[in-house]
Amino acid sequence: MPSEKARSFEKLKENDLYFLTEFFKALGTPTRVRILLVLMEQDACVSDLADRLGLTQSAVSHQLSLLKANKLVRQRRDGKMIFYTLVDDHVRMVIEKGTEHVLLR
Repeated sequence: MPSEKARSFEKLKENDLYFLTEFFKALGTPTRVRILLVLMEQDACVSDLADRLGLTQSAVSHQLSLLKANKLVRQRRDGKMIFYTLVDDHVRMVIEKGTEHVLLR
């Protein structure tokens, strides 16, 4: 008998599968994963991310726009500054579980 989780996977429609693959594609570069790892620690603006990761602000902005389009990060304005944060704990959990998987191999 399939578990309840297995049965919930059966409910995925073709459109859901498309969005799931897009979600994983968004995690498909080391730069985007590095950005998410920093955002797991604290909210950050583009210039802070660029400094911390040794990238140009343009490169960070481009990657953030892809992460935002795939609903992995969101932005909030504080005066003239725009800070980025993870959308929710699901993103954190996926990164944590992926990291555990890689480190246990």
